[in-house]
Amino acid sequence: MRRRTTRLFIFIISLNYCISGFSQNESGAGLSGRNLVDSLKTIGIILDIYKERPEINLSHNQAVDFLRKQLRPQIWKNTRDPFRFALDHLIYKASHPVYDSTENFLRQYPYDSINVPWDQFFIWEPLRIKKLTIKSDEIKEDRDTFVLADTTVMIVVDTLREVTSSYSKFPFRYYTHPYQSDSIRAAVNLLLGFLEVRDSGMINFTGIDNVTTPVWINAKHDKAIRYWLKNDHNDSVTVWISNPSRNTIGLYLEKGVSFRRPVMQGYYSEAKVNVQSPDKTKLLEAQKITIKPEYWKYRTEASFVLNQAMLANWVKGGESSISTALDITGYADYNNKPLKLSSNHFARLKYGYIASGDKGIRKNLDLLETNSKLNHKAFGKFDFSSIMLFKTQIAKGYNYPNDSVPVSKFMNPAVLTIGLGLDYKPNKYTSINFSPLSYKGTFVPDTARIDQTKYGVPKDRKSKNEPGASFMISNEYRPSKNIAVTNRLQLFTNYINNPQNIDIDWEMILVVNLNWFTDVRINTHLIFDDDTRTPVFDKDKNPVLGPDGLQKKTARIQLKELLGFSFVFRF
Repeated sequence: MRRRTTRLFIFIISLNYCISGFSQNESGAGLSGRNLVDSLKTIGIILDIYKERPEINLSHNQAVDFLRKQLRPQIWKNTRDPFRFALDHLIYKASHPVYDSTENFLRQYPYDSINVPWDQFFIWEPLRIKKLTIKSDEIKEDRDTFVLADTTVMIVVDTLREVTSSYSKFPFRYYTHPYQSDSIRAAVNLLLGFLEVRDSGMINFTGIDNVTTPVWINAKHDKAIRYWLKNDHNDSVTVWISNPSRNTIGLYLEKGVSFRRPVMQGYYSEAKVNVQSPDKTKLLEAQKITIKPEYWKYRTEASFVLNQAMLANWVKGGESSISTALDITGYADYNNKPLKLSSNHFARLKYGYIASGDKGIRKNLDLLETNSKLNHKAFGKFDFSSIMLFKTQIAKGYNYPNDSVPVSKFMNPAVLTIGLGLDYKPNKYTSINFSPLSYKGTFVPDTARIDQTKYGVPKDRKSKNEPGASFMISNEYRPSKNIAVTNRLQLFTNYINNPQNIDIDWEMILVVNLNWFTDVRINTHLIFDDDTRTPVFDKDKNPVLGPDGLQKKTARIQLKELLGFSFVFRF
C-alpha cells in the first residue's frame, strides 16, 4: 500500500511539472515530456503497448499442470463447454500410458485374483436339529419317509452390504455384491471391443501428380478406393486400396493389367548391315495391307446373390433363413457381312440353395438352358432364321416337404424346340422370331423314378412330340445408363392337339448397376403349359376327387421371382 501511495505521489508531481512546462518554449517542453514518459515507463506507471510477446517454453509436466489449473470449474461460465471437455481429454491422454499398453494390461489382468466367493456375503450359523423327517417319492424303500436324527445344518441369518478380500493386492476397499469381478471383466471386454471397432484413422495416398486419395483405416467395410498410380511419363495403372482388417492396407492391381518386358538383345561387335540405295526414279509399289475380320465375339457374365435373415425371440413371428443363387451366362455372336450370315448363341446356368429354420438345405433354383439362332439376310430388316432351344436342370428336385420322392433330375425332363422361319430386327436391341415350322419335344427317360405325367408325357411313353409354330421375342430396354430391362418371351402352339392352348415361357430381368461389380436384380419367370397339370386341393387343403375317384389335376400358371443384391463378374 505504501508503494502504491509513493507511485501516485510521484505521478502527481510529474504531472504538475509537465503542466508547468507548457508555459516554456517548444523545444524545452518536448525534451522534458519525453524524459517524463520514459521515467514513468521505467517505474511501471505507464505500460508499453507495443511490448513484444515473450517466448513461452514449457516442459511436458509444466504444460499438464498449467492446463489442469485452467480446468477449475469456478473460472468457467459453463462447465460442460466442449472446449473444456477437449482440454480435459487432452490432459488425460498426455498424462496416461498409450492405449495399446492399457489394452494389453486390461486383457491380461488376473480377474480371478480379485474374486470374492459368493458365500462370504452371508452370515452363516449352525442349526442343530434333533429329528428331521423328509418325505420323498424317489426313496426306493418300503417306507415313504426318511428320518435324520441329531443333525446340524448351516443356515443364513443375515446378509452383508460390504465385503472385502484377504488378498494383499486387492485393489478395492470392498465389494457390494457377489460376482462383481465377473461384471468388471465383462464391462472391460465390452468397452475394449467398442474402442477397437470405433477408433479409426485416415491415411492420404499421393504420387507424382500430387493428387491426394484419402483412405480410412479400421473403417470395417469392404469398400475399395481406386487410385491412379502414375510414372514420370504420366502413364498410369489402376490400383485398388482397401482396409480388409484392423491396421491393414490392401493393394490390388486392376484386373486385366499385364506387364510386358522387352526381350534381351545380344551384342554383336562384328555385325554388318548392307545398305542399298533406293531408285528414286521409279514409284514404289504400294504394299497390300490385309485386314483379318473378326467374326466372333465372346462375353461371359456371372452374378452371385446372397440373402440372409436372422430372427431371435421375434414376437411377430418368422424364421431365420439364408439363400444363395448363382447365374452364369456365356454369349457367342457370329457376324459375317460378306456372306450375309449371322448367328447368336448363349448358354445359361442358374442354381441356388435356401436354408430356413430347421428345415435344412434345399434347392430353390435350377436351370440349364441353351439358345442358338442362325440367320441369313433376306430383305429389309428380315432374315431367314433357324432356332434351337434346349432346357433342363442339373440336380434332383423335390416337392417339399416330401424330400424322398424326386420330381425332376438331370435330363428329366428335357425340352427341345427347333424351328424354321423369319427373324425381324427393328433395332439392335430387339429381335422378333416367327417359326411356322417348329418341333417341340419333352423327354423323361427315367420313368421309373420320375412321374412323366407331370410334364404332359403319357404314362406308357417317355417322350412327347409336338409339331407346331413358335413365336419368340427378345428385347433389352435401357431407360438410363445404369438400368437395363431384358425380356424373353417364347410362345408355342401345337398344330394337332388343342392349337388354341398356347404354351408360354416369359422371363424378365431388371438390373440396376450400383458400381462396376455389384448390382440389384429382380428376376421373374412365368411358365404356362396346358399339358403340365398339378393336383387340385380345396380350401382346407384336402384333395378334390373327380368322377373317376382320382384326384383332379389342372394346368396352372407357374411363377418364380427373385430379388437380391448380387456381385457381378464380366469377362
